[in-house]
Amino acid sequence: MSGIAGAAGFGLAPWVLAFPLIGLVVNLLFGRRSETVVGGVASAALAASFLASLGLAATLQGQPDGAVVPLTEWIHIGPLQLDWALRVDTLSVTLMLMVTGVSTLIHVYAIGYMHEDVRHQGDPPRFRRFFIYFNLFVAFMLVLVSADNFVMLFVGWEGVGLCSYLLIGFWFEKGEGGLGNARAGKKAFLVNRVGDVGFLIAMFLTFSAFGSLRFEEVFQRAQQAGPSATGVITAIALFLLVGATGKSAQIPLFVWLPDAMAGPTPVSALIHAATMVTAGIYLVARTHVLFALAPVAALAVALVGATTALFSASVALGQFDIKKVLAYSTISQLGFMMAAVGMGAYVAGLFHLLTHAFFKALLFLGAGAVIQGVERGHSAGHGSHDGEIDPQDMRAMGGLRARLGWTFPVFVVGALALAGLPPLAGFFSKDEILTAAWNTNVLVYGLLTAASFLTAFYVGRQLMLVFFGRPRSEAAAHAQENPPVMIVPLVVLAALSLAGGALNLPGVHTLGHWLESSLGSEPAEFSPFVAGISSGLALLGIGLAVLLYRQPVPQGAEDPLARMLGPVFRGIRGKWWVDEAYAALVVRPYEKMSEFLAWTVDERLWHDRFHEGVLAAGFRRSTAWLADSFDLKGIDATANRLAGAVQRAASGFHVLQSGFVRTYALSVLVGAILILSYLVLN
Repeated sequence: MSGIAGAAGFGLAPWVLAFPLIGLVVNLLFGRRSETVVGGVASAALAASFLASLGLAATLQGQPDGAVVPLTEWIHIGPLQLDWALRVDTLSVTLMLMVTGVSTLIHVYAIGYMHEDVRHQGDPPRFRRFFIYFNLFVAFMLVLVSADNFVMLFVGWEGVGLCSYLLIGFWFEKGEGGLGNARAGKKAFLVNRVGDVGFLIAMFLTFSAFGSLRFEEVFQRAQQAGPSATGVITAIALFLLVGATGKSAQIPLFVWLPDAMAGPTPVSALIHAATMVTAGIYLVARTHVLFALAPVAALAVALVGATTALFSASVALGQFDIKKVLAYSTISQLGFMMAAVGMGAYVAGLFHLLTHAFFKALLFLGAGAVIQGVERGHSAGHGSHDGEIDPQDMRAMGGLRARLGWTFPVFVVGALALAGLPPLAGFFSKDEILTAAWNTNVLVYGLLTAASFLTAFYVGRQLMLVFFGRPRSEAAAHAQENPPVMIVPLVVLAALSLAGGALNLPGVHTLGHWLESSLGSEPAEFSPFVAGISSGLALLGIGLAVLLYRQPVPQGAEDPLARMLGPVFRGIRGKWWVDEAYAALVVRPYEKMSEFLAWTVDERLWHDRFHEGVLAAGFRRSTAWLADSFDLKGIDATANRLAGAVQRAASGFHVLQSGFVRTYALSVLVGAILILSYLVLN
């Protein structure tokens, strides 16, 4: 790191963050008239940010050590000296390119998708609000990946958490009981706060141990500290892992991500492919120096990732919601990335992060195209005999390859890239991770290999249920293809999913050499043996899915896997009852405690629960007294007195703001006379 940036090329760094902010401000102030203008401004802002990121990448070709670009002074309190500064190196710019590039395509797609979604929901003003939130989401993600210190990274970290809450619950009045989407947003927010506590503790320990929160200073002091600091570094790394499990949806904090499907499909694509869930992987990669000094913590990262990969892949086998399958797939693929960075294979983990962004964005946007295609078939009147079908239920689909002529082939490309079939991008990146595991940890390799097989199986199952066989509903039989504004981003992402492996081809290692200055890791060698096993298992998994799902599975029918697996399938279908366990151990006890605390100040609740007997009367009298004396005469009365005092003060001061210029001039004159008199007399 060359210190303070001097080259003009690094001056582009602030613009990478500024363009999304400019886009949202323009839409906030002037975006009331046209959906096309709103979507165009938001997309153009991201495209400009992508071009600025390309400029930074070109600058790094000549200065690979990078630079720190200072923007302004920020926190200067005693030994805590932090500026708002952007760290421009090959790692941060790689993430900038991925975030801005994929997000631009998602924004363009969202213009068409949200037009239909808003029209269907009947709330046009939300179109502008959606794109304002979308730009803000990307801006916070760019703050996160460009931060030069832990606190600035945490600002971006919290910002993407806030935006995920706003976007997951975007249609907050929809969902189960009119509150389902709002609950999903709240769940994501609260679960991530658990991880954030771990991140905060890691920061406190870091500052206590090393006296700084700037990455470069912390890493230098940690390396100089020697074996005596191993314990505290291990603790820091483990708490960073807690933070990463929240954002990157790893065991045990993964439960928010499947519920995030409540948001509009472009939100799912943005969260799952390009922004929020990659934050935990980036955090571990950025702090790789600490994990290299804490092998116990690094092993924990690898095992958490591998276990999550297998667990989530198993759950995806039993889902019928097209987006839920992809959600659990995301958790599983994040497990692959987490296992890679835990084993020290940072390039492999980041390579898979990039290729996954391509094909997972493609799959989510393709799923949105399928859903809207089915909805069009239903709303056109052709699906009137279906009743109220669920357009996301794969059992209501089938035969869509004939109706969605563009969506079908690009979705297949994304699915096969996810399955890891050569020569698609997912094959090369997943193979690097499996090779690293083969050379490093046999247990991790076994878990990831089993997850790879299950991935190929649920990919084949999804393709068969959605696109093959006969249509299983009138809506599917009359589904309609989507407009070009939605199809073009899919085609571009399909091309990236096809050719993305060229980023780090065996023997060339372009990405590995690019990241060497930031991560210092050696490129992994290609293993034909490992690649052969993974490819063979992928073909076997897809083949088994084709055999099992040749016959259609209508709504209400038993899944072929249920007949094969029996009670195991019930566990898969029930997502291994993790949500139920959380409800029993955390949610319901918390609700009961809240009710108890509410009873102590609400006499009516006691009356409902204890409406008979002397004991009930005693409770009622005591709680009524408490409510009257403490709440009404204490807290409420104090607040009312304060409010009254403010009102009276305001009434007294308002005479000074009469609106008459002559009064103001007289006040200035009197004040000047008084000041001059004081100066003369003293």
